[in-house]
Amino acid sequence: MRHNREFEIAWQGLKPGPHTYMYDIDDRFMQERESDDSFKNWDACITLVFDKHERFFMLHFDVDGAVTVPCDRCGDEFRLRLWDEFDLVIKLVNEEADKIEDEDDVVFIPRSETVLDISRWLYEFLMLSVPLQHIHPDKEDGSAGCNPQALNLLDKLSEHHEPAKNPLWSGLDKLKEVKSPKAKPKSK
Repeated sequence: MRHNREFEIAWQGLKPGPHTYMYDIDDRFMQERESDDSFKNWDACITLVFDKHERFFMLHFDVDGAVTVPCDRCGDEFRLRLWDEFDLVIKLVNEEADKIEDEDDVVFIPRSETVLDISRWLYEFLMLSVPLQHIHPDKEDGSAGCNPQALNLLDKLSEHHEPAKNPLWSGLDKLKEVKSPKAKPKSK
């Protein structure tokens, strides 16, 4: 992966308070990070509000855009709308502090770092904004937006047929009906 200053924030030169950055994400950005090949035509805008405080930074990522994905139901590609929000806190620690493990939404960096590379978080939050299930949205008339031929084929394949009974198991059914000899009544 190439080093790209476009996604770096030189935080030491910033005044305290909120600062807004906008990042346009396309296929090039995602391919550099080895994203899933089934997702293509990325067109996303991530707005970052970087709120600088003396000992920590509060970052708010707002994801908006679209990506082309294959439908999980019919297999045809469609444009999937992306939208989500993520918050991240970055705490500054001294050099002599032991290595503190990052938490889910809190990251620790040494005060000696003068530049913050946010490309990793842009990638992660963009991937998290893609829903797990990719299904065509319904049409305006309420019908399914999937390929009708694929839906018909799925209906034919999903018809439920009662399986034929195997004669090998028929003897077991007789055992169910037989009661055990001399069953003892339970005492109270």
